Amino acid sequence: MEKKEIVNKFFPYFLILTAVLLRMIPHPANFAPITALALFGGVYLSKKTAILIPLVALAISDYFLGYYNLGVMFSVWGSFILVGLIGLFIRKRKSTGKIIIGTLSGSILFFLITNFAVWFISNWYEKTFSGLGRCFYLALPFFRNSLLGDLFYVGVFFGTYELVLYLNRGKEKGLIKVKNE
Repeated sequence: MEKKEIVNKFFPYFLILTAVLLRMIPHPANFAPITALALFGGVYLSKKTAILIPLVALAISDYFLGYYNLGVMFSVWGSFILVGLIGLFIRKRKSTGKIIIGTLSGSILFFLITNFAVWFISNWYEKTFSGLGRCFYLALPFFRNSLLGDLFYVGVFFGTYELVLYLNRGKEKGLIKVKNE
């Protein structure tokens, strides 16, 4: 089996498992790997897999963590589909700057979409512009954690993957010496 085949067949499952485990361990609210997973999938995985990976990770981890309001769940899931689409857009124009902009865009989209859904669906806030503003204002600490988590996990996922690619290219070109045992 060729290296690329191995990556395409097994790496998505590794990503799902990693994301599920990272959501299960104690962490600050919204400091999670799903946005990074969606963006990473869009950049590196097949189009179908790119969209499915974050949704499968969410479905598995939500099963264990507990489900919540269905409308809000759809807004969360839809947000991650959009982040995956951002990754697909970045795929052919990949650069560090575009990945950072994609990460920030994904964080902002998630914040806007999910908090609008909470305001619209729940009875926690008045259905006024003021109520919407209050909803967004009270969600700012969660946005901070989302943004920090997204930047952290994007750095880990993209950085690790690019490092592995770099090291493999070095081995193939004979730039990195590997001792045979």
